[in-house]
Amino acid sequence: MRRIVGLAFSFLAFAAIAAETPTLEERMSRDEFHAAGLDKLSPAELKSLNNWLGGHAIVKTITKIETPAGKPVFETDQGERKIVETRISGGFSGWRGKTTFKLDNGQEWTQAESGQFSNGRYDNPKVKIKPMLLGSWLMYVEPCGCSVRVERTK
Repeated sequence: MRRIVGLAFSFLAFAAIAAETPTLEERMSRDEFHAAGLDKLSPAELKSLNNWLGGHAIVKTITKIETPAGKPVFETDQGERKIVETRISGGFSGWRGKTTFKLDNGQEWTQAESGQFSNGRYDNPKVKIKPMLLGSWLMYVEPCGCSVRVERTK
């Protein structure tokens, strides 16, 4: 009986980790996604691949982060990286190169990947910035449904 309970608990823990793993669409830029040929997969194939990756996630605990000189480190007192939900201050019309996004909460985030995107103009749009693998961050802009990798600069 203990063995069955232990196996059930292990499965639930495994399922929880898989559910929290970001999808390939969230991890990769559009160019990377296209270059890897993932845009050729059917929705069912892509879902199957994302499920497999979620089940094979590498879980690491980072206790100390060292950055190159001049790079700020932003984290909570406990070293946790949490989702940021706020709005972009003023207008938003996309990004190009190293665009800096000033947020209503006083933070500034800068585009951390190459490329550009434009999809109209939005005033004070809602954004969600969430931690990704290997210390990176992804900013999702709600009104346009677009996302870009960013790094916090203030």
